[in-house]
Amino acid sequence: MEITKAKMKVSCNSSSLRKSEKQEEYHVVHKLPSGDSPYVRAKYVQLVEKDNEAAIVLFWKAINARDRVDSALKDLAVVMTQQDRAEEAIEAIKSFRDLCSKQAQESLDNVLIDLYKKCGRIDEQIELLRHKLRMIYQGEAFNGKPTKTARSHGRKFQVTIKQETSRILGNLGWAYMQKTNYAASEAVYRRAQQIDPDANKACNLCLCLIKQEKYDEAKYVLEEVLHGKFPGSDDPKSRNRAEELLKELEPCKSMASASPSLKPNLEDAFVAEPDWLINQWTPVRSRRLPIFEEIISYRNQLAC
Repeated sequence: MEITKAKMKVSCNSSSLRKSEKQEEYHVVHKLPSGDSPYVRAKYVQLVEKDNEAAIVLFWKAINARDRVDSALKDLAVVMTQQDRAEEAIEAIKSFRDLCSKQAQESLDNVLIDLYKKCGRIDEQIELLRHKLRMIYQGEAFNGKPTKTARSHGRKFQVTIKQETSRILGNLGWAYMQKTNYAASEAVYRRAQQIDPDANKACNLCLCLIKQEKYDEAKYVLEEVLHGKFPGSDDPKSRNRAEELLKELEPCKSMASASPSLKPNLEDAFVAEPDWLINQWTPVRSRRLPIFEEIISYRNQLAC
């Protein structure tokens, strides 16, 4: 009898262990957090049941319950965007980001930048990008560290301050292009390329140059892309884009010979624009990063 009871106990323990292991496997497969809180239920509905509208309701419940608010607010915005409710997502972040930790603010800024871009709110996008540059300048980005861990498609990788600065400048250059401020866009892209060059930003720089009828400069940069001088030059998309832009240049060059060359006023574009690099920021010398000493130096070169 004692042996039978012992066997039953071992069997129950084994069954319980297998059930626990299956639950762990389930959470890993579906990338679900463990537990049974409002946030976990919201993630289950989002990822397993694929019901975004129901997930939005549950993410709101998680936020109101103060359950993993950092993640809940960001996930809410992502799901709202998927439901073509981007404007609502913007208001949600702006209204409830105060409930989130300091560490979450940078990530929320990134979500907002994408939302502003999607909604065509370019001025707000520019202002937020400038704010992010100020954070780097003041040594407050990455929580004061020289690198941060980022995620893309489930993969983790390290991002340096220089890479982040170049990325933000690239986004700022694109935003200026949408405002048809090609001179400012060109100058910002040039600075981004000096910090951390790549083929995609090189092609965007060429587009700015073409818009200003600087065809010889554009051709030179495009040929550098096609000759593999920039990281990412071997990417098929970048090469195809460079080849297409090069084809567009030929008729443009013949037309340019019959018309006067445009000379954009950089004083009104980038030379004046970087005042936010200096005047709007408190010069905390002990924390300011060398990268911004280089940017200020570049501004002075343009002014000469």
